[in-house]
Amino acid sequence: MSLNRNNRLFVIGGSIIVLVIMMLATVDPETQYYIDNVMDDPEDYTGDVHIRGEVLEGSVDVENYTFVLTGVNHMLLVDFHGAAVPDGFSEGKTIAIKGTLSSSSGEWILDAKEIQTGCPSKYESAE
Repeated sequence: MSLNRNNRLFVIGGSIIVLVIMMLATVDPETQYYIDNVMDDPEDYTGDVHIRGEVLEGSVDVENYTFVLTGVNHMLLVDFHGAAVPDGFSEGKTIAIKGTLSSSSGEWILDAKEIQTGCPSKYESAE
């Protein structure tokens, strides 16, 4: 069976549209939340979450693998024993963490799975 030019274009175009729809359906967008938004009502974010905040100065405890993530109004204890620490990680820096938010003895804790830092050259002024 021979397809004419219009039918071939229709079949190819339809196939491309189906492939694009399938790609979009399988991509799970990760929404990144600022720590203050999460900690205003942490019960809504229990489970896997992607949080951005700043590492509190003096809070990194390398023996217990914890540090405090802070925002404008809230703080959150982060357990990073299961996450690789990137080179750009340091106190006072803004970072993003993928992990699991849970409550333990009335205190909220984020069990970090992945820690992400920004590229320092994007934030430092050229002097």
